[in-house]
Amino acid sequence: MSLGYDDVDFGAELPPIAPDVTLENVRRFTAASGMTFGRFHDHEEARKEGLPGAIVPGIMSQGILVALIHRWAPQAVVRKIDTIFRAPILVDSHPIARAVVTDKNDETRTLEIDLTIQNEAKETRVVGTATVELP
Repeated sequence: MSLGYDDVDFGAELPPIAPDVTLENVRRFTAASGMTFGRFHDHEEARKEGLPGAIVPGIMSQGILVALIHRWAPQAVVRKIDTIFRAPILVDSHPIARAVVTDKNDETRTLEIDLTIQNEAKETRVVGTATVELP
């Protein structure tokens, strides 16, 4: 059974996900996206730039948030995603992505969803919102 607009309540929490941000997976992502900057796939190069280690690219973080939405509702159409990067997510860490429905628009049958990615210390590193259409 697919999830439809009428099945979703204001305040509904999407099931959280623990994305794979291992060095191996981030290297695959950066190779596929042409992002060859050492800060993303080499801890030593990142440290030379003043970072604590390699960091997850911002567009990968956005992809994680969209994946969170699609795991919850595979047929969802993400019309817009807007993110703010408060602090980097470190490669080889164990972040958790979470989301909650914060608005429903009956006229357009769209949802506003607040999104976060937190690190192991429960510090919010990425925040955002998405406008999502469901059938």
